[in-house]
This record gives sequence, structure tokens and C-alpha cells, in this order.
Amino acid sequence: MNKFLLLSLLSIFLSAKISFAQNDTIYFHNGNVVAGKVVSVSEYTITYKYSNEDAQQTASKYAIEKIHYQSGRNENITSKIIVNGVEDWEKVMVLDDKSQIAGLTRGNAIRSYTKFLNLHTANTGEKKAYQMLLKEAATFNQPFIFITFERATLYNGVIKGLGALQEIKRAVAFGY
Repeated sequence: MNKFLLLSLLSIFLSAKISFAQNDTIYFHNGNVVAGKVVSVSEYTITYKYSNEDAQQTASKYAIEKIHYQSGRNENITSKIIVNGVEDWEKVMVLDDKSQIAGLTRGNAIRSYTKFLNLHTANTGEKKAYQMLLKEAATFNQPFIFITFERATLYNGVIKGLGALQEIKRAVAFGY
């Protein structure tokens, strides 16, 4: 009887191990591990299916650390960006495409603006507004921002012939 029980447990264990080995394994930066099938890899995203499911899921490459394919091949996707406060503001990335936020965790809504009296040129005002957004995201330890609103307003007449430029930007910060 004990031999029968031992053989049954061994066969269950081996069949579970074999079925797990037939999947791709996706490792996320937040610690989640998904066993499934990678359907496609595009410029910004990875589309996959969970084991025994047909629904396709999409995640940003920034949310995924690596993939171990059933063929045995390993592919490193992205390195984890760790932001530990405002001193790491230069590590914060501006995401250009909405698909890049798939699978990331939505964080704080942030905004920045330059004042009228600073009399920035177009380039310096825009750089300062971006820098303010990056620093604010870094204070929340969030490594990504997605711009949701941008406006540059030129006010003439402050001093005749001289314009004052104000940059206004809004964004949402994202983490793992």
C-alpha cells in the first residue's frame, strides 16, 4: 500500500513538473511570476496568455524583468529602476506611449509650471518644467511618468516687445 501511495505521489509530482516546464515563465519587477505562453513581443509591450486560458494579457516591457521560454532560452527584458527620493530624480523616465504603462501601478498625479516673471526661453522653460515633474515623481519613489497635459503660453506686453513664457505640464507617476 505504501509503495502504491509513493508511486502515485511521484507520478503526480512529475506530471505537474512536466506541465509547468511546457510554459514560458515571465518574471515581473514587482515579484509576480506568470507561467503561460508569450504570444508576441513588440517595441513597448509583451502579450501573453496564462496557462490553460485563451484571454491575452499585455504588459509593458518596463514591468517585466525577464522571460524564460519553454525552449530553454532566457531573455532579459528591462532592468529595475530604483528611485529612493528626490536625489534620484535623474533616474525617472518619461514614457512616450500609453502602451508603456500597461502592467505598471498608477501612482500620484503631479504637475509643474514655470512662473511668468522668470522670462524663460522656450527651451529653458520646458526643461525646467520637465525637471520639476521628474523631481516630484522621485519624491514619491516612482520611476516613471506619463505626460497627460502640456501647454506653453506666451504673454506679450510685459515689457513692450518682450514676451513671458509659461510652461504648464501635468503627468501621472507610475511604479512597479
